[in-house]
Amino acid sequence: MMGPAHSLSGAAAWLGLGAALTAAGYEMPWPVLAVGALICAGAALAPDLDHKSATISRAFGPLSRGLCEIIDKLSYAAYKSTRKPGDPRRSGGHRTLTHTWLWAVLVGAGFSALAVLGGRWAVVAILFVHMVLAIEGLLWKAARMSSDVLVWLLGATSAWILAGVLDKPGNGSDWLFTAPGQEYLWLGLPIVLGSIVHCIGDALTVSGCPILWPIPLGRRRWYPLGPPEFMRFRAGSWVELKVLMPVFAVAGAAGGLAALGILG
Repeated sequence: MMGPAHSLSGAAAWLGLGAALTAAGYEMPWPVLAVGALICAGAALAPDLDHKSATISRAFGPLSRGLCEIIDKLSYAAYKSTRKPGDPRRSGGHRTLTHTWLWAVLVGAGFSALAVLGGRWAVVAILFVHMVLAIEGLLWKAARMSSDVLVWLLGATSAWILAGVLDKPGNGSDWLFTAPGQEYLWLGLPIVLGSIVHCIGDALTVSGCPILWPIPLGRRRWYPLGPPEFMRFRAGSWVELKVLMPVFAVAGAAGGLAALGILG
């Protein structure tokens, strides 16, 4: 799928999780619901850091372009060193390592550790990265017409304000993990969810997605999972733009209202 659909599906997934938790009696504080949805929307773009034309690879200028080259080489090396006889030869790393459940979990755990160990400035930095990506994904038309600096300033301002909101008692800095020193440990969860949702979205396209790696399936370790071929579509096709994106928008809105107790 393309960036806007990925971001919208990520936000909808977190809002849906909030609705499910509310229904189960574990209400999510509204700042966690809002911030988590934005982080998840941004994280849903992150697996495409292995592709030089992806939104995330352009979002932070030379820094993200350089990181893209590193991730692409790392992904290709992982593919080449772990492929089984049934896996085809390839020349690049797109839709390999970063499109797996293991990568999603490791990245989420890394960001959680950074948030806990790095304090407020680490939290602001994590929010900044994901707010910029959320803006690029959810407001892609406006972002394309604006300068990168303007998007970065909006991301930085949003990150600073949201960090301040979360810091207030009862607003969710210690949501889910309540022991002393575990504030913001939950920040990795929307990142994991966003990455997984990205992989599921890509699995619906004609190329599929090797989300189960490194678990082997028959003679392949990088098996591109997906539905039957007649149910798949090409990225950016009318199915994605006219069907899936409206569904994600409606589902996200319904999930958010249910999570807040407005719809139930």
